[in-house]
Amino acid sequence: MRNHEFSCILGSMIEQRIPLIRDHKELLLAMPQQRSVADVLRLVVDHLASSHAVALARIWLIHPGEGCPTCPMQSECPDQTECLHLVASAGTSVVDPNTDLSRIDGSFRRFPLGVRKVGRIAATGTPLEVPNIDGDPDWLVHRDWALQESILGFGGQPLVHRGKVLGVLSVFARTTIGDACFDWLRMIADHVASAIANARAWEEIETLRGRLELENDYLQEELRGEAFGEMIGQSDALQTVAQQIRLVAPTDSTVLVMGESGTGKELVAREIHARSSRREHPLIKVNCAAIPRELYESEFFGHTKGSFTGALRDRIGRFELADGGTLFLDEIGEIPLDLQSKLLRVLQEGELERVGEERTREVDVRIIAATNRDLKAEAEAGKFRLDLYYRLSVFPIDLPPLRNRKDDLPLLADHLLTILSRRLGKPTPRLTRANANELQRYDWPGNIRELQHVLERALITSPPGKLKLNLASQPDIESKKTALVQSNETDEIMTAVELRLFEANNIRKALQACGGKVYGDTGAAALLGMKPTTLASRIKSLGIASS
Repeated sequence: MRNHEFSCILGSMIEQRIPLIRDHKELLLAMPQQRSVADVLRLVVDHLASSHAVALARIWLIHPGEGCPTCPMQSECPDQTECLHLVASAGTSVVDPNTDLSRIDGSFRRFPLGVRKVGRIAATGTPLEVPNIDGDPDWLVHRDWALQESILGFGGQPLVHRGKVLGVLSVFARTTIGDACFDWLRMIADHVASAIANARAWEEIETLRGRLELENDYLQEELRGEAFGEMIGQSDALQTVAQQIRLVAPTDSTVLVMGESGTGKELVAREIHARSSRREHPLIKVNCAAIPRELYESEFFGHTKGSFTGALRDRIGRFELADGGTLFLDEIGEIPLDLQSKLLRVLQEGELERVGEERTREVDVRIIAATNRDLKAEAEAGKFRLDLYYRLSVFPIDLPPLRNRKDDLPLLADHLLTILSRRLGKPTPRLTRANANELQRYDWPGNIRELQHVLERALITSPPGKLKLNLASQPDIESKKTALVQSNETDEIMTAVELRLFEANNIRKALQACGGKVYGDTGAAALLGMKPTTLASRIKSLGIASS
């Protein structure tokens, strides 16, 4: 009985007198506890190779074809779409005990399906059991290796789960293999297939859980950020943008949103995504200007644990996070020139590799890019890839600055006041005509972002129910008068009479613009930025007819 245990390729080491059934029961019980495919594979081949009777134990799994140009069996592969990949190996050489038999990058790292013995096992789902190859020295390709290592038996089992072949488990033995050992090998192969399927399911669950956590963190961050929820305004410039959004949103075309900082480029991206067929999937934002140069690839494509210093765990990139949805690349012009080619490849082919990983992953992502630069000019000057510019600017949208849509200011300010008041816990003040006029006289170099900050500051400092704006950087009326005088001045100094005449003409223009009205939000006093009583006194002193 002891000789039979030693001859069994799955037997325990005789020297340790470990019972046969107990060892294999422990293996069968341990496999379902593994939560990764790699752990399952390593557990199985190490256990099989722990027997002195086993020279080599290997597992191949069916994966999509890759590395075909360097594959030794490329000429034998029928279609190069999928093949067997060597994923685990273990054994001990009696010729050279220092030989590393755990390597998986040797001549047999790939097997085309249906080609040679291992390939036929996977293609047919039929085991190949050879108790003794003695007398048939050509049975193995590397005959010299078989003779040197005293290989006598071979067992190749398909790994089948729910009728689907996942791969092949093979064992090269230094003894003749008995029927009882083949029975154990078949049982172990069935359990390996189930353990691989379960581990893959666990890995998929962990991936989805991690993705949901990232999406949740991202959405929470977005909720804390600036978002106005909708586009506000009735100006012709804004209606043009709205029409462009209506046209491009139902498609999957790449959009390039151009405009000054603070004009609401992210809001345009949100509107496009909300009106698209991808609206049930996430809209992921990447601020390209805020990413350190050395982390661009990791941020975009993700990385594997240990791929670089600080990579303590696997991390999914923004492209994978946005799979099925939309990726908003803000400040796209900030991406370094030497990294733009990698971004272009993903945009063109929809494929990427995580940093530190050779596996190619497919992603389905719609790109909306934004910039405040003239990318075409920069591309022509060699500061931005011209091919990437053309790839991004399939449908360009030019967002107008706030100074070109001042008609929208009252509506936009009223909308922002409602949101800001709710956030600050203050009553919403009434936006008066004087407030609107004051807002419209300003050029807003910071656009909508500056408007929001001005209104928020006014809500904090103003008394309840009133709104007092403090446009510190806005030239006041007297400064404008001075600037106007200086723009027309010569070397001559204006006399007091000339200065009074200049002021009188300015007031007449204001009265004419307001239809002779002095008081009220639409009166000349509000337009000139002075108290109505002061203006009435000036009209009287300058002898201006009030009509």
